Amino acid sequence: MTKRGEAVLFPSRSTPALIYLTGVALILLGVALAAPGVWLIALGDSSYYAVAGALMVASGILIALGRRAGLWVYAAMLAYTLIWALSRVGLDGWRLLPPLALPSGIGLWVFGPWVGGRMNDPSGRIRVNRAVLGGMGGCAALFACMFACGWAITASRTIQHNPFPADRVGGALTNAESLANNEWRYMGGTSAGDRFGVATQITAKNAHNLKPAWIFHTGDLPRPGENARGREFSFEATPLKVGDNLVFCTPHRDVVALDATTGKQVWRYSPHGNYGQNIYQACRGVSYFEAPAGLLCPHRIISTDSGSPPTLFALDADTGRLCPAFGTDGIVDLRQGMGTIPAGFHFITSPPMVMNNRIMLSGWVYDNQTVDEPSGVIRGFDATTGQLAWGWDMGHTPANRPLNPGEIFTRGTPNGWGVYTADPGLNMVYVPLGIATPDYYGVKRRAFDERYDTSLVALDITTGEERWHFQSVHHDLWDFDLPVGPSLVDLPDGSGRMTPALVQTTKQGELFVLNRRTGKPFYRVEERPVPGGTIANERYSLTQPYSPDMPNLRRPDPSTDDLWGITPFDQMACRIAFKRMNFQGLFTPPSLQGTIGFPAFDGVDDWYGATIDPTRGVLYVNTTYIPFTMQLVPREKALKEGLFKPWDGWNQPYPEPPFANNPQHGLPYAAVIKPWLGFLGAPCLAPPWGRTQAIDLVHHRVIWERALGTTRNVGPTNTLRMPVGLPTGIFSMGGTLTTPTGLVFMGATADQAFRVLDGRNGHILYETALDAGGNATPMTYMGQDGRQYVVLAVGGHGGLKTRNGDEIVAFALPQQGK
Repeated sequence: MTKRGEAVLFPSRSTPALIYLTGVALILLGVALAAPGVWLIALGDSSYYAVAGALMVASGILIALGRRAGLWVYAAMLAYTLIWALSRVGLDGWRLLPPLALPSGIGLWVFGPWVGGRMNDPSGRIRVNRAVLGGMGGCAALFACMFACGWAITASRTIQHNPFPADRVGGALTNAESLANNEWRYMGGTSAGDRFGVATQITAKNAHNLKPAWIFHTGDLPRPGENARGREFSFEATPLKVGDNLVFCTPHRDVVALDATTGKQVWRYSPHGNYGQNIYQACRGVSYFEAPAGLLCPHRIISTDSGSPPTLFALDADTGRLCPAFGTDGIVDLRQGMGTIPAGFHFITSPPMVMNNRIMLSGWVYDNQTVDEPSGVIRGFDATTGQLAWGWDMGHTPANRPLNPGEIFTRGTPNGWGVYTADPGLNMVYVPLGIATPDYYGVKRRAFDERYDTSLVALDITTGEERWHFQSVHHDLWDFDLPVGPSLVDLPDGSGRMTPALVQTTKQGELFVLNRRTGKPFYRVEERPVPGGTIANERYSLTQPYSPDMPNLRRPDPSTDDLWGITPFDQMACRIAFKRMNFQGLFTPPSLQGTIGFPAFDGVDDWYGATIDPTRGVLYVNTTYIPFTMQLVPREKALKEGLFKPWDGWNQPYPEPPFANNPQHGLPYAAVIKPWLGFLGAPCLAPPWGRTQAIDLVHHRVIWERALGTTRNVGPTNTLRMPVGLPTGIFSMGGTLTTPTGLVFMGATADQAFRVLDGRNGHILYETALDAGGNATPMTYMGQDGRQYVVLAVGGHGGLKTRNGDEIVAFALPQQGK
């Protein structure tokens, strides 16, 4: 006989074993939750995990014994979990996911007809009754609630804080003649680094009609061994437009010219360098120089080769051939005056700044490997001849004096590896400086290192003489080096007079606004106390500079309720790690016990900087939130644990360590720096993991912000990637572009999408999937066919683990009549 309200599906003889195994599984899961949960209580955190684990154990015991009360205990555990989660994070769906998703999924099985429908039925038949429907329905409702709340919080949601400026501020474009002539002669459009294009054909009304107009394949893809063991292959180039050609560099340093309207190759130059020792394969762009009239090779493309040796070279922009009068047959060996440079320890990743007959550059150095690394000297070369005009070496007095015979530039000084900006009228170049490597232990730094570490320095373009400098971090122990030069913009002062200013983005999320003539704060800068540390002999700065009148780009410091995971198990592991490690907010120094770095060396904003609409005084910026862990390990202990191999100096081949292990040879501590992830690979910080923001520079306030990007295409390998696009807001690496029509164009996000936003309110106007990561900064111009093109390098980023490719993609509106 079948009771009313029940449906018999089919008989089964395996009922006791299935129920018993389910109970045993619940006991094991409960113990795995309860035991560490007790440890978490001892660390002073929530008792939830211990209580929920105990309830799961009790439920498992009862179910294993075949008692229906086990279902009620499991239901009580779910109810307790829901109440606890709502009390801690409210209706934030993504934060509800770790404690609720897995237990609800298990509940679908426990309450389902395979287990719950057979309980206390001697016949062992599978039944669907009220308990089954109620239990499974409740679990399904929890899933629906979580994802609905998550979508409501982040999907297509812009938080509008203040109105978009109604009036133009009257700011002028710096050296904007090339933009007016429909060219794009600098990575940032002009030497101001504002990434502001003047083409106006694409508007908020028609942006949804954009399509790829052409795609060019460079053929430059990762070689064996690249993008492995922490090495990174990244296509980060922003093309220049010179005449009717686009010119850019590939990761392996080929320089390619394309017809800007059709995308057909015009010429290609390959330096054929040896890149086997480089841990980074990246080239962010080339530079342009117009030589004096009457000289051969009057239109020049200036670029660098990151091989061994590193070189600087000049190409004829019309033919792609080396300019023979530059350097030696078109090439300058960058080892001059540098002393020993082992392969892979020094090369250029960013385009040189070319201005007023000077080519200015420094270089990337292999951070955190050893003391006495190559010099970070800033060098200025004669753009016509390639001869060294000056070297700004902070270890010399004066810093721009010529080298004496046999002398080399001071080794191990802070370097300027990012993109520079310049004001031709003031004859100043603005150089963002890094740190005297190694980064995470500063006892051996010299007085001049301490003075210039993580500083912005303004140099005279002609002579290399320092005009001023501004330090954004004192005694930097976090690798908060300045990764990009400032964006230049004119802003009204308190009396309404337009003042030449600059906005310096930083990895720690501060926006410093300075007078670019003097380096004095345009908006207030104040020193605030910061946490100290416990490492013997280390000199900790008591204060750090903050920009209180400007919004900062950080998320609030995380609490335990901000910690995340895919399941309650890895979330609990992150909470235990949080309680055990050192974290006192921004500027918590590295420690022996481990420190949470948030932000860390990738920062909230990196080499791509910010975009500025100078006519409205509005700044747009992509921000990323990836916490890292930083731990100092005594040298002998690190060697015993095999974190790196012994090395006795430059006369021996260098044993490359795993990427996260920083040997810091010559210092008493190694440093282990890695993303803070749970044991299932999910970030220990809850979404959103990335945002785009618009900031009013005149009234220094946030206009709008939004989480941008989804989990689609995110994953550790090309084959193992998320197929579902949950709108969590995702990590990004790459910049934005804006135009007078108020649009913001960007690739950048780890979900491998290209988007156009309405700059007034952050709404998405156009969105399309890319074949690889678009982790570069776009540019724009008008083609000969009368269409506005927006061009983006689509080739992926090794650090962000987006798919690699070899595409230059040009987007445009459809041609009329087609």
